Amino acid sequence: MAYATINPYTGETVATFPDATDGEVRAALDKADAAFRRWKETSFAERGRVLQKAADLLRRDSDAYAKLLTLEMGKLVAEAKAEVELSAKIFEYYVRHAERLLAPQDLPVLDPAEGKATLVHEPLGILLAIEPWNFPYYQIARILAPQLAAGNTLLLKHASNVPQSAAAFDKLMREAGLVEGAFANLYATRSQLEMIINDPRVHGVALTGSEAAGAVVAAQAGKALKKSTMELGGADAFVVLADADLQKTVDWAVFGRHWNGGQVCVSSKRMIIADPVYDAFLERYRKGVAALVPGDPFDEKTTLAPLSSQKAADDVKDQIRAAVEHGAKAEEVGPPVPNQGAFVQPTILTEVGEDNPARYWEFFGPVSMLFRAKDEDDAVRIANDSPFGLGGSVFTANAAHGEAVAKKISTGMVFVNHPTKVEADLPFGGVRRSGYGRELLGLGIKEFVNHKLIGVVDIDAHF
Repeated sequence: MAYATINPYTGETVATFPDATDGEVRAALDKADAAFRRWKETSFAERGRVLQKAADLLRRDSDAYAKLLTLEMGKLVAEAKAEVELSAKIFEYYVRHAERLLAPQDLPVLDPAEGKATLVHEPLGILLAIEPWNFPYYQIARILAPQLAAGNTLLLKHASNVPQSAAAFDKLMREAGLVEGAFANLYATRSQLEMIINDPRVHGVALTGSEAAGAVVAAQAGKALKKSTMELGGADAFVVLADADLQKTVDWAVFGRHWNGGQVCVSSKRMIIADPVYDAFLERYRKGVAALVPGDPFDEKTTLAPLSSQKAADDVKDQIRAAVEHGAKAEEVGPPVPNQGAFVQPTILTEVGEDNPARYWEFFGPVSMLFRAKDEDDAVRIANDSPFGLGGSVFTANAAHGEAVAKKISTGMVFVNHPTKVEADLPFGGVRRSGYGRELLGLGIKEFVNHKLIGVVDIDAHF
């Protein structure tokens, strides 16, 4: 699978790593199964000590962990440090709340005199996590923390361009005192993933990635009768109502579209602006995007990162060309990006008609689609005219009205007066082609547990 660290700014191949052997995969499965038998018997307090230690180590060595993110996928150094802190907070969330979230639940029964019913939440066993490169640590933390807290064990197949970030998390958990084998990073091949999914000791698979990858893995899991969760693509709507504070909204739009180089499933990809403020928004947005500073992501003055690889940059450029061929107008914004590095010139697409297939694509880079809405109902219609349903946002001076509009947008998450964001204490997930299942909070920790009913019936109850 060609696991390698290739600096997306310099193009230098820093290190390469061999694929796992079948023997290594089988050994990891054996260790994960043995670890599960021990780990599931540990107390929430003991699990919490490991998770807290992991959080503490992330904070202690934040600069070193962040450096790997910038080296491997080009994340701005400030954003890399923020991702390390976010991952630590996710661990801490489950230190504080896992026991409460998984506490037994007494169920209401029709006739209490005949007995009682209790729902308990028990771990299933080994899980497989398949994760992408755009948030190398956060993606691991948001599945690993809740599932370890629940008593499960986890095998990781990370993206092939962030092998050192994946290995760093493997080392982190060992240093935190996790039971040997309870978490392992594998440089697995596609055929080995299917072998893992088919192993009877594996009880579920969580994937974050592309629609294509999700379709393949979901089919394999379904054939094996294994539970799966899929966090896939997104083309979030950024709805601007006529009464929005225009400059603040533009500032959020520039950030919402371009953080992490525009390579975020919940970034603000489709900006839908009410007709009375469309022209003023476009003018200000153009200036805001033009002020971004492309360059070395290790330089703290840089505000526009390269894409994760030259292939990723070339793919986005191909999408822009195809959108124009189908009638869209493309405007390149700002000074020319450097020749060095996997950069894409920030681009604004307008006049993307309903017959243009690009209208329904996800652009994973600094490309903004702008739509003029006739009125509020038209804005909601455009927002919902998407195969995706991950996040979205509504900007307005009237927060209560913004909430009412948000309820009309068919996605898993909608924010009022803020682009879709990720936090340790907010659930994450979407609908339609954005996938299924939820991560984080009580929703995430309960995705891969056995919700077992224990019914106690009075021995003297009538047949």
